[in-house]
Amino acid sequence: MPNLTAPAHLPWTAPTASGPVTATVRLPGSKSMTARALVLGALSLGASTLRGPLRARDTELMAAGLRAMGSHVSTADDNLWLVRPRPLGGPARIDVGAAGTVLRFLPPVAGLADGRVTFDGDQRARTRPMAPLIGALRSLGARVDFTAGLPLTVHGIGRVTGGSVTIDASASSQLLSGLLLASPEFDRGLSVRHAGPPVPRAPHLRMTVQMLRAAGAGIDDSRPDVWVVEPGRLHGRAWDIEPDLLGAAPFLAAAIVTGGTVTVAGRPRSGIQAGARLLELLRDMGGSPAVTRHGLVVRGTGTVHGVTADLTDVSELAPVLAALAAVADSPSHLYGMAHLGGHETDRVAALVEGLTSLGADVTQDHDGLRIRPRPLHGGTFATHDDHRLAHAAAVIGLAVDGVRLDDVTCTAKTMPEFPRLWSTMVHGPGSVGGQG
Repeated sequence: MPNLTAPAHLPWTAPTASGPVTATVRLPGSKSMTARALVLGALSLGASTLRGPLRARDTELMAAGLRAMGSHVSTADDNLWLVRPRPLGGPARIDVGAAGTVLRFLPPVAGLADGRVTFDGDQRARTRPMAPLIGALRSLGARVDFTAGLPLTVHGIGRVTGGSVTIDASASSQLLSGLLLASPEFDRGLSVRHAGPPVPRAPHLRMTVQMLRAAGAGIDDSRPDVWVVEPGRLHGRAWDIEPDLLGAAPFLAAAIVTGGTVTVAGRPRSGIQAGARLLELLRDMGGSPAVTRHGLVVRGTGTVHGVTADLTDVSELAPVLAALAAVADSPSHLYGMAHLGGHETDRVAALVEGLTSLGADVTQDHDGLRIRPRPLHGGTFATHDDHRLAHAAAVIGLAVDGVRLDDVTCTAKTMPEFPRLWSTMVHGPGSVGGQG
């Protein structure tokens, strides 16, 4: 059994580029696809395989949570994971860590288990928005002990009635995805309507719908903010996990900052991630992106442009884009980010703190940031146990000497090899950045 506890903090000095960076980087698989494939595999008839999955703390926690409820999940082979469904049951205790996917995807699955399933996690997970999902599960027939946060307990009876429910998923698209992934197994399926401000990170919700269909679910999403899932059995299948485009963002941004060329090997085939929007934003900020037979390629000139951009659908990119904006040649306004207060940390406030500590002129408005570039200096960037903040600090460190992350181990959440991959990209093999 792997050690799933959060690793001890480790300071790390981000490497500074001495010239244009030219590199080809092979990144691990998408966390979002890996998590969904694991859940769908556990609920399907027949075995499922995941080729090229992400092995990281979040996905290991997901696999461990499914195992705790009785599923067979083999992760012995780094490149090919196997999921064999078995009757789900309890009692079980599931550690969600700081993973929103485990926190939101597994309670609906626990409703299908026969027995008590208790969830707990890291301190930050105990305050992440859950009430809309719990209210929906109760309306659909599940018994859940829940007050204001974790721990929570689902008392499964082996079935969930299902039916119609309304939910405000404006805090996270995961609240909807969690319901949808389990819903084919509900007795009456699911008809869910979102009522509230726009759902953030819509590409992740579209990923859920596409992967459900690929597993055989009957799902109708033709009406805005309404999803109807027919009851029925999912089928095990082989999943080819695409390279993680969110994880690719800081590497591609490195080309823009340094005036170099960075290729992320492995061209996604299905377009299931938010790739088009990522490349559009990188183009607006001074890069020349292209999709080639070798992968995603971005070329830069060394000049970064400011941008005004709505990040509602791609808010996970906000830290890296804010880092680019801090070294740009003109001001930026990044908005559509209000919901980021419910992530691993309050990302908007943390970005203001971190960027300001390096000399940036940053102000927070009601749903985003205004960044006015000025000369930056080295200093300690607080990552707040948030992998995306660590990525942002690394991007700034390319152009600013002496940027020190107070902790780089938080990148293990989605990319345990980040320090090695980043340092190799900047300085070549054998370099792993600076510690201490």
